[in-house]
Amino acid sequence: MASHNEGKVRENAALLAGHGIEVVSARSLNLPVPEETEASFVGNATIKAVAAARASGLVALADDSGFSVASLNGDPGVRTADWAELPDGRRDYPAAMARLEALARPHPDRTAWFTCALVLAWPDGHTEAFEGRAMGRWVWPPRGEAGFGYDPMFQPDGHDQTFAEMGSAAKHRISHRAAAFRLLDEGCLTG
Repeated sequence: MASHNEGKVRENAALLAGHGIEVVSARSLNLPVPEETEASFVGNATIKAVAAARASGLVALADDSGFSVASLNGDPGVRTADWAELPDGRRDYPAAMARLEALARPHPDRTAWFTCALVLAWPDGHTEAFEGRAMGRWVWPPRGEAGFGYDPMFQPDGHDQTFAEMGSAAKHRISHRAAAFRLLDEGCLTG
């Protein structure tokens, strides 16, 4: 798994569990973190997947995902993690959620979505890309202790709980990552 984000590694490992695939994180292999310079989720996931596949000699799966708010023209979007970045490199998601709420509060539109791009890369440079989305609305104040990142402020359509209030099994059935994984599963694992 071409990620140093343990939350993403856990969620993707759970989604891959039934396929007999051993998930090893880029962090555990001491792979460098490539700079994400693309303006799309697929572009950034491709950078990470190709770098990890070439450095490790293994097939690599990369995930680039983010939270978008309609009234903020899709921000934070591909810069979701950057909104939470502190000068020392750590991330402060409660502060990022407060910033997002302050900017979006004046607008009546609460539409929000999570996007996930999964890119599978082989050491020879071949890639396959899959993108999923979970639509919903942003809520304030944040609710729930499960999940990570912006999960406490996202309530998916058709549900009365945020991602952070749902158990992981419920979230895995409806999340943006699950939607992308279904496409990857059909395209590369069981298709």
